[in-house]
Amino acid sequence: MSEKFQTINPASGEVHAKYEMVSPEQVKAAIEQARQAFKDWRRLKTSERGRFLAKTANILRERKEEFATVMTNEMGKIIRESTAEVAKCALCLDYYAENADRLLTPEPAQTDASKSYVAFDPLGIVAAIMPWNFPMWQITRFSAPALAAGNTVVFKPASITPKTGLNLEAAYKEAGLPVGCFKTLLGDSRIAYQLIEGETDAVTFTGSVEVGSEIGRRSGTHLKKCVLELGGSDPFVVLKDADIEFATTGAITGRFVNCGQSCIAAKRFIVEKLIADEFIEKFASKVKKLRVGDPLSPETDIGPMVRENAVVDLDKQVKESVKQGAEVMVGGHRLDRKGAYYEPTILTNVTREMPVMREEVFGPVAPIAVVADAEEAVDVANDSEFGLGASIWTQDLTRAEMLCREIQSGVVTVNNVVASDPRVPFGGVKKSGIGRELGRFGLLEFTNVKTIRLYKQPTTKATNKE
Repeated sequence: MSEKFQTINPASGEVHAKYEMVSPEQVKAAIEQARQAFKDWRRLKTSERGRFLAKTANILRERKEEFATVMTNEMGKIIRESTAEVAKCALCLDYYAENADRLLTPEPAQTDASKSYVAFDPLGIVAAIMPWNFPMWQITRFSAPALAAGNTVVFKPASITPKTGLNLEAAYKEAGLPVGCFKTLLGDSRIAYQLIEGETDAVTFTGSVEVGSEIGRRSGTHLKKCVLELGGSDPFVVLKDADIEFATTGAITGRFVNCGQSCIAAKRFIVEKLIADEFIEKFASKVKKLRVGDPLSPETDIGPMVRENAVVDLDKQVKESVKQGAEVMVGGHRLDRKGAYYEPTILTNVTREMPVMREEVFGPVAPIAVVADAEEAVDVANDSEFGLGASIWTQDLTRAEMLCREIQSGVVTVNNVVASDPRVPFGGVKKSGIGRELGRFGLLEFTNVKTIRLYKQPTTKATNKE
C-alpha cells in the first residue's frame, strides 16, 4: 500500500489536498523512461525543442489564474504575486525557446588542428529537488534551460506544493513534450535521494544549507555534476546620498515580497548614520500601511507564512534578538487570527551577533543596522556565511560600481531590488551555493563542454610494385 501525505492551506490551517507518494519502483521506472526519451530528444534541433517550450509558455498564460490560485492555496503567496510568477515562468520559457540555439552554438577555437571547436552536448537526465517558496518559477528556471539543451528531467517538488509541480508537468504535456522528457515524482527525502543515487546524470537543488550539503555529498559520491542554490541573507545597503523615498519603497518590495520568504529578499538593512533616522521613519510608516489578510484577495499585501512551524521559528529569532538588545519599532508578534500569520516587523538597534543578522530570516522581519560610512557598510554586508544577492542604494553610480566589486555575492543590484532574470546568471558564493542558473551560464551547467579537433591525414602516393 502506498504512503499518503496531505497539504495544508496556511491561510486557514485546513487540509487543501491529499496525495500518494510514488514507490521506489515508480521512481526507477520514471528514470528508465527518461533515459529512453533522451535518445530522441537530444537529437532534435535546438529550434525544434524550443517550439515545445514556446507552446508551454502560451499554455501558462492561458491558464495563469488557475495555476496561480493553486499556488496561493498551497503555500500562501498573495494572488497577485502568484499570477506574476506564472507570467514570469512563461517569459523564461520564451527566452530559451528564442535564444537557446544561439547560446548553444559551437565556439570555434584556433589550434594546430585543421578544425577545432567547442560543442555543448546534453548530459542526459537531470534530477531535481525543488522548494516551495517559488514553486513554479524554481522548477521552470532549471527545466527550461535543461530541456532546451537536450536533457530530460525527473524531479521531486516540495511536499508543500505538489500540485504546482503537477500543473507545470500538465502544461508541458499539453504542449506536446514527448513522454519521459519531464516527470514529477511526489514523495519525501527518500525519493530525492533515490533520484540522486539512481541512473541520473546531474543534480540540481534549491533549499537549505543543511540539506544542500547532504545533496552535494551524495552527488559527489556518485560523481555527478550538481548545482546548489542554498539561500541567502542579502544586505540592503543605503548610502547617505540615496533618495530616501525611493530607497524605502524598494525596501518594502525587497523585504516583504512573498511574505519575506525569498532567498533573495532583502534581509539585512545597513544604513549610513547620516540618513538613518529619516530612512527608519519613512520605512516604518510604509510598513504600517501594509495590508495583512486573505492571500486570495487582490487587496492583500502580506499573506500567511508557509506553515505554523515557520512562524514559530521566526518568532524565536525575533525574541532572541530583542533579548540581546534589539528594539521592536513595528510589529514583533504573530497575529491573533486563524492561519500562519506574522506581523510585518522592523527591528532597530541591531548588531551583527544577533540571530536576525547572523541567520537567514525567512519571514516578514526587517532588521536595521546603522553604520558610520560606506566602508563599514560593505564590511557588515560581507560579514555573513551567505553570498547570494545584495543591493546598494545611492545616486553615485561610479562609486556604487566600485562597491559592487567589493561585496561578496553572486548578484549585486544598484538602485533596485535583487531579482532573478532569464537573461543573466543567478547563483551565489560561500554557503549560498554552487553553480549558476539562468542566462547562458545556467544553460551550460547541464552540458558536456566538449572539445572537438579534426586533423587531416597525410596524403601519400600509392606505390606500383608491378
